[in-house]
Amino acid sequence: MANLILVTGAAGRVGGTGRTVTELLLQQGKAVRALVRNEDERARTLRDMGAEVVVGNLLDLDSMHRAIDGCDTMYFGMSVSDDYLAATVNTAAVAKHHGVKAFINMSQMTVAQMSITETTPSPQHKLHWLAEQALNWSGLPVVHVRPTVFLEGFFLTLTPDSVRESDQIRLPFGEGKTSPVAVQDVARVIAALLANPQPHIGKIYHLTGPQSENMHFFAQEYSKALGRTITFQDIPVEPWRDDLLKRGWPVHLVNHLAALGDLHRAGRFDRTSDDVRTLTGQEPLSMQEFVRKNAATFTDSAKAA
Repeated sequence: MANLILVTGAAGRVGGTGRTVTELLLQQGKAVRALVRNEDERARTLRDMGAEVVVGNLLDLDSMHRAIDGCDTMYFGMSVSDDYLAATVNTAAVAKHHGVKAFINMSQMTVAQMSITETTPSPQHKLHWLAEQALNWSGLPVVHVRPTVFLEGFFLTLTPDSVRESDQIRLPFGEGKTSPVAVQDVARVIAALLANPQPHIGKIYHLTGPQSENMHFFAQEYSKALGRTITFQDIPVEPWRDDLLKRGWPVHLVNHLAALGDLHRAGRFDRTSDDVRTLTGQEPLSMQEFVRKNAATFTDSAKAA
């Protein structure tokens, strides 16, 4: 099949990057091969949407040959995992073997501030930095996409409970500013790059929301979206980390999130970029729009009534 595009992580939850990229490409009439971990209802849904579905594992050599063979371009993305570097290198080796013409790599904004002598406390950040180095060394036609903190992956996961229960955003961010970005905006950028990758080979794009502000400002945005007063309560990083571990969250992920808290407190996420608007022609979703879109998640039944 000509111009076949591979999307990894395509069976993620609704609103996940890989799944959203797949949907956008199919809506544009592109031929998409979707890599999923399991044959389940999500895989069947992707087939119903028109994707060719391949079951495989980013760490498995044989399944990656099945996934990549015949694809001209591909998107590589993987959730936070201590296997991230091995999965990247395995995928890259197979992609190079099959002569992939464009490899769109999902990275992370903080890599922009890292080097051979500068790192962060996050084990995931170090894996992202090493993965970018390996991809650059590979000689593959790579485009790196570096989003900041995801609205869905962070704020939709870690703030609804306290907002519902006490009208508070409880995060260890101090007075640091941040510019979270929506999955939909990142997916639109990736879909645009996959549809016409050649002008972008070798480039790096930084994806942020429309504004960098502290959490007191974003609490006001929650308030406007929800129609009630929401405040920000700064909390210490370590007790927050311990609570996540008690909930059964993986240690690697928790250590990454704790590092994000420290980095936010230090102002390391205070940055913005015009790349979303430049590449898609649309402004990125604001915090207020995001909260309004997900208002039910932030409102318990009593307040909803």
